[in-house]
Amino acid sequence: MTVGAGPIGSYIAYRLAKLGYKVLVFERRPRVGDAACCTGIIGKECFDRFPIVNNGVLTQHSSAKFFSPSGKCLRLSKDTVQAYVVDRVAFDRALAQKAQEEGVEYLFSARVEGITSRDNCVRATVECKGDTRDFEGRMAVISSGFGASLPQRLGLGKISDFILGAQAEVKVGDLAEVEIYLGQEIAPGFFGWLVPTSAGKALAGLLSRRSPGSYLRNLLSSLLAQGKIASTETKIICGGIPLSPLPKTYRERVLVVGDAAGQVKPTTGGGIYYGLLCADIAAEVIHDALRTDDCSGKRLAHYERCWKEKLSREIQIGYWARKMYERLDDRQIENIFDIIQANNIHEAILQSPDFSFDWHGDSILRALKNEPLARMFGR
Repeated sequence: MTVGAGPIGSYIAYRLAKLGYKVLVFERRPRVGDAACCTGIIGKECFDRFPIVNNGVLTQHSSAKFFSPSGKCLRLSKDTVQAYVVDRVAFDRALAQKAQEEGVEYLFSARVEGITSRDNCVRATVECKGDTRDFEGRMAVISSGFGASLPQRLGLGKISDFILGAQAEVKVGDLAEVEIYLGQEIAPGFFGWLVPTSAGKALAGLLSRRSPGSYLRNLLSSLLAQGKIASTETKIICGGIPLSPLPKTYRERVLVVGDAAGQVKPTTGGGIYYGLLCADIAAEVIHDALRTDDCSGKRLAHYERCWKEKLSREIQIGYWARKMYERLDDRQIENIFDIIQANNIHEAILQSPDFSFDWHGDSILRALKNEPLARMFGR
């Protein structure tokens, strides 16, 4: 059984069904896609590695503009496509449909109140449309997104650091590239964005530790004054994003995957690719555990070792960089822009063989080899 019908939950359900298992997905909302609060930017590497996710593509991008607090512009561009923007509702529903085609069953308006492990099964207590029922299975996967309380109730701890995001769909004129906005008055310690999605439309949003909706309203007013958007009248959607992993992502007959496990890039808050990679690992570990009839915590610990081997370095470097950036004031951010432009650091990073839209660790360390930047960050 799987808790959560987001992209990670549907994908792992699909993988397990392909391996021959009967899978039931519990989703607390009435339908798939209702919870989508995401810009939907997915790197090309993810699309190449997971063909099943190539659904709902709105636009593709090979460049982006970064704006300093004073408005200086730094443009990063590659000759090839680096990322795609997907319609998250269509994307989520397409993944769920793929899972259903493999025989996965979905139970909607179903809130999992508790999970208990027994000698030969796991039991989920589920509140569904006013009735409470118990379901039994051999394994449970929690992939219900950030903020899920089940992991803590199961003794797996809780995510210690997180941020808030706010986003809204806006009408735009001729917007061809992704735009990123930096500055303490725009998004303290983080960044804002304007991402074209279709003709005349874009997603505007930002990340912040507090009051993301208020900061986004201010950003929208600024974008309107610059003539980049047509109106500030729009619905703002907010959500939480983990910056650090869950202390423990397994126990007897239970694994935690995706945002619920904190498997997210701390630099950008993106979690789809890392979540899919971990879902693949989880599916293989579950398959081996069920084939050998050993779903003990000791056996399932292999899942955590594997995903940490894959992601820990990236998450640790990204988290360190994120915390360092949060300490900067606008003057220091301006200085970084000047240093990067004067030393052509951005072009050197873009041309390096290890540059990646999804793996930022090497690029961060490469940038910090520049002496002026190294001095700023005390290296």
